[in-house]
Amino acid sequence: MNVIARLWAAGWTARAALLVIAGVVVIAVAGPALAPYDPLAQDTANALQDATFAHLLGTDYLGRDVLSRLLAGAPASLLSALAAALIGLVIGAVPGALSAFAPRIGEWLSLRVVDALLSLPFILFAIVFAALLGNGLVQATLAIGILIAPGFFRIARAATLRVRDSQYVEAALFLGASAGWVLRRHVWRQVAPNLVVASVSALGGALLAVASLTFLGIGVQPPAPTWGGMLASDLGYLSQRPFGPVGPALAIIITVGALNLIADAAHDALGADAVVARAPRKEKAHV
Repeated sequence: MNVIARLWAAGWTARAALLVIAGVVVIAVAGPALAPYDPLAQDTANALQDATFAHLLGTDYLGRDVLSRLLAGAPASLLSALAAALIGLVIGAVPGALSAFAPRIGEWLSLRVVDALLSLPFILFAIVFAALLGNGLVQATLAIGILIAPGFFRIARAATLRVRDSQYVEAALFLGASAGWVLRRHVWRQVAPNLVVASVSALGGALLAVASLTFLGIGVQPPAPTWGGMLASDLGYLSQRPFGPVGPALAIIITVGALNLIADAAHDALGADAVVARAPRKEKAHV
């Protein structure tokens, strides 16, 4: 049974979360095409309107259709969060698993690097990163990926350490198998459930981070729509349009909430805590 089938069988909350994320994926891919109006078209005569049949979520301070901007801003917000989570997974999980088999000095150095990254203030690091490399979405995404990588490192390392102490892994190493072969043949399939859960959870965290940075004007500059940027602009006109921030805020909350529900369901369905599974069948160890 594949991962999606296991999640679907986990309960109604998991199924509802999967349906929400499926809708979010459609919006992330086809959001601009689904927008009823040009998200950049201004109509100051109809600025700060409440919801009407013509504008289902109203208009912003420049008369732009909020629903259109919400749909058009989905790809930048969601795809950059996905890219950040993938960056964190690659540069965190792989070194984390390898560190369990590294010499003592390599293990010590890797842990010190991770501790240093964990001590960095998130917003300050992102601002400095943008100042050094340019204020763009790619730079912001890379900064987020670097800062969430330590989480993947620690999860992959902890799971690998538990597998490394298994008798069949110790026997393979004793017979001359290399650390790379042991990782490919024995470790990754045992660590994978933990990384799946961590990846889904990190995706929600990355979306919040992207929204936070774009809220501050880092990553994507106006008039390009993003969920965080829309939230920031709407907060300036609460007295004229008190429900203005509801649209982008709900989009962020619902997406992150659905991802957290999926992460919880995956934790139970995939048995992420049971890192050390049954030893595989007898097979020759290759150097």
